Amino acid sequence: MVGLFYQLDGKRLEEQYVRYLSDFMDWPQRDHSQQWLIFEENIGPYLSIDETSLSQGELYTVVTNKEARGKKGSLVAIIKGTQSERIIEVLKQISKRKRNKVKEVTLDLAPTMERIASKSFPNASLVSDRFHVQQLASDAVQQLRIEYRWLAIDQENNEMALAKELNKNHVPDILENGDTLKQLLARSRYLLFKDESKWAPSQAHRAQILFRLYPTLETAYTLSRKLSYIFSNTKDKGIALTRLARWYEAVERSGIKAFGTVSRSIQNHYLNILNYFDNRSTNASAESFNAKIKALRTQFRGVRNISFFMYRLSKIYA
Repeated sequence: MVGLFYQLDGKRLEEQYVRYLSDFMDWPQRDHSQQWLIFEENIGPYLSIDETSLSQGELYTVVTNKEARGKKGSLVAIIKGTQSERIIEVLKQISKRKRNKVKEVTLDLAPTMERIASKSFPNASLVSDRFHVQQLASDAVQQLRIEYRWLAIDQENNEMALAKELNKNHVPDILENGDTLKQLLARSRYLLFKDESKWAPSQAHRAQILFRLYPTLETAYTLSRKLSYIFSNTKDKGIALTRLARWYEAVERSGIKAFGTVSRSIQNHYLNILNYFDNRSTNASAESFNAKIKALRTQFRGVRNISFFMYRLSKIYA
């Protein structure tokens, strides 16, 4: 924009800024900035670890300090890739004394992130993000809805083919709310993400029809909401364990295959998931910070120098 205003060549202006107007050329981390950045001074007792796509789909592992609240001092480390052993080696550059002072690390359900956090911060309690757990349940509900929708599309196609053979016009059945069966399943997507208390009257009517026609989908929706209820309305870790056990039993009784997968995933991470109920910590700060990184990257979309982008990132958040 500055180049356009003063009728200057934008690429040359960028090169001049990088080489002469900024202190990028003297930046101590410049030589390895495409691979990793470490800011040991920003480490704190409560960290988040997550991955983000930074350059042409390349994944980077990002460690942030929650107490900085996404502002200056947030960035502890950003490392190219997600391969656990490599990330662990880079994080070892932070003094063991400081790493041992970390009390809690929030993360998603990826085994690599769990290994990185446990090896790099051995005294920290690991907390699996509740929203990733809930997302699994929501995905299971949507998977079932989509399966039913494909069946409805097949049914409609067969009816149309039959009508054509009989030289008749195909007239689809219309439900009492004005939807066809295919439309009902397509338009129910968003209401299945929400609690029924937040449904609009038209959504409540649509859900009533949907669950009457597809009772298994109602069971799946109920299981998803019960899991959300456990996280939202349980403060005691022991009570949470009991409620999760009952939820497992309900999943087993339902016989819904997708929820069996969700249940096994939760059981595989149950210790870290239960740690949520100690401080009710989530990985929302990491997700927010990743959004800021991507927004900054958008501003540098025409800048091919990833090292300079990392330099600007460090100036704002390190």
